Amino acid sequence: MPNPWDIGSAKLLASLGFPALATTSSGQAASLGRHDQHITREELVAHVAALAGAVDVPINADSERLFSDSLSGIAETVALLADAGASGCSIEDYDPAAKAIDPIGLAVERVGAAAEAARRHGIVLTARAEAHLYGAPELDETIARLSAFAAAGAEVVYAPGIVDIAQISALVKAVDAPVNVLALPNGPSVNELAAVGVRRVSTGAALAFAAYGALVRGATELLEAGTSEYSRDGLSRRNRRAFD
Repeated sequence: MPNPWDIGSAKLLASLGFPALATTSSGQAASLGRHDQHITREELVAHVAALAGAVDVPINADSERLFSDSLSGIAETVALLADAGASGCSIEDYDPAAKAIDPIGLAVERVGAAAEAARRHGIVLTARAEAHLYGAPELDETIARLSAFAAAGAEVVYAPGIVDIAQISALVKAVDAPVNVLALPNGPSVNELAAVGVRRVSTGAALAFAAYGALVRGATELLEAGTSEYSRDGLSRRNRRAFD
């Protein structure tokens, strides 16, 4: 389930045959010239509506903390995303305002509120344990959190940042819910992940930043060498048909 960052990238990925797509908070923020965790709820809802209206595959929303510190606000965000056309959304246990992982009790309470709202609106909730992106967590703690999130109603669980295949396998075996894994260059391949029972793989902002990296390399060539060899790797006419 790769992560487009605008309508064009969503159309291209859908045209390649991916059965589902997901937004990326970091990729969307980059498309607006911002860092991650600097988009508003209104911007995400509009973004989801635009992508869902552009392609015929399910769209999962990377919805950070669901943009609220209250349980009622979490439910309201889920409703807005469902109304915008999302087939799923996510909730994270990292609080950027506090720069800390939520205490387990608070995190479970928030997941429960999101799960109840997601069931009410017929969409899939993914609950995320973020500690592997923000520190040096213990695998046992991650498993305990994801198990608690699943018990609270999350249909999919996700701990982005884990790359060791043995740890991923242990997590899959221990948690009673489908597991999503973030594809990383130093991590296992999709086939290796599937072999240990991973049910879903996403790319986060990797595709967006690969595209932006290609832009910078091409523009640097143009600026410094005055040549345009970069254009040889441009989008083919065949792939441009996705924009029809």
